[in-house]
Amino acid sequence: MLEHLGRGLTFVAGSVVGGLALAFLIVAMRPDLIRGRTAPKTQPAAAPAAVAAPAPPATAAAPAPVSVPPRASYADAVQRAAPAVVNVYTDRLVTERLSPSLGELFGEYLPRYRQRIERTLGSGVIVDDSGHIVTNHHVIANAQSIRVQLADGRVAEAHIVGTDPDTDLAVLKIGLKWLPVAPLGRSDSLRAGDVVLAIGNPLGLSQTVTHGIVSATSRAQLGIAPVEDFIQTDAPINGGNSGGALVDSSGALVGINTAMVAKSLGVEGIGFAIPVNMVRGVVSEIVAHGRVIRGWIGIVPEDLSPEQAQQLGLAQGGVVIANLYRDSPAQQAGLLPGDLLLAIDGASPRGAQDVLGRIALMKPGSTVSLRGLRRGGSFDVRARVAERPRTQ
Repeated sequence: MLEHLGRGLTFVAGSVVGGLALAFLIVAMRPDLIRGRTAPKTQPAAAPAAVAAPAPPATAAAPAPVSVPPRASYADAVQRAAPAVVNVYTDRLVTERLSPSLGELFGEYLPRYRQRIERTLGSGVIVDDSGHIVTNHHVIANAQSIRVQLADGRVAEAHIVGTDPDTDLAVLKIGLKWLPVAPLGRSDSLRAGDVVLAIGNPLGLSQTVTHGIVSATSRAQLGIAPVEDFIQTDAPINGGNSGGALVDSSGALVGINTAMVAKSLGVEGIGFAIPVNMVRGVVSEIVAHGRVIRGWIGIVPEDLSPEQAQQLGLAQGGVVIANLYRDSPAQQAGLLPGDLLLAIDGASPRGAQDVLGRIALMKPGSTVSLRGLRRGGSFDVRARVAERPRTQ
């Protein structure tokens, strides 16, 4: 019986093992049978919703602004000064001598002349709201008619209030209203290296602006005018700039452009302007009297060279009387050519131009005390101050 029981257990164990093997095989071939009888049908995917762009991380910093260096510009100075700078157009009658014809060369020849109208151009600056304009004397000399054009396009006839050939200045007047006026600066504070702008009408190109620096101040003995105290600048100045404005970097008027060194000589960058401090006095005198009244005693002073000063035993240069006008107050007072001037009314002169300037400021009819050296000895004289003769 035990033998029959052992055979039965063996049969059951084999059946179990065989069933498990068959089940494993079926599951391996049909894994979906363990989840249900049929696999669920796949549903079509819904349309994706719009997805917003991802926000930048909270820690991301905004880009730093780009640093732009400030622009170097004098536009504000030009805007302040340029409206008061005007174009000056003149018509003058010019007489010309005609060349002789071929037949006249071999016979009696009588000179023949013809006249023509010459048109010139220059610049000017409006200096007050009454319509006074300052320009150069040489711009309007011998003019039959003068027209002025403003920066805003208005045109007016101008008449001459007065001229001062000694400084090459002239004052005109126009009858327009609502005029721009140039702000006046101070020329005595200018230094070599200061930036300046020249504004004018060169070659007919109105409202032209050039720029440079002050090269020197108090330039004299250049042969440009009898009374010289020029600002030298390298701001380009061309024909038509005469009478225009020289302004500083703030737009304040510091000079009136007057002359340039001849470019035919190959020289560039040397121009001259009359300082505004001198312009103030000249304009004031012309508006008040129609001319400039200056003191004069009739001397022609010159600066001593360092060698001449050393020969005379002077520690530094001095001023010598090079010549005298005949019957002048200086000659009547006993001054002689070659006299060395040591003091004018007790003050030592700084140079020949300083001597003329000091005397020019004296009122005609007054007297001036002069101390000097002559042949090793000192002298003191008093001379009567007369009015300076006008230069034609």
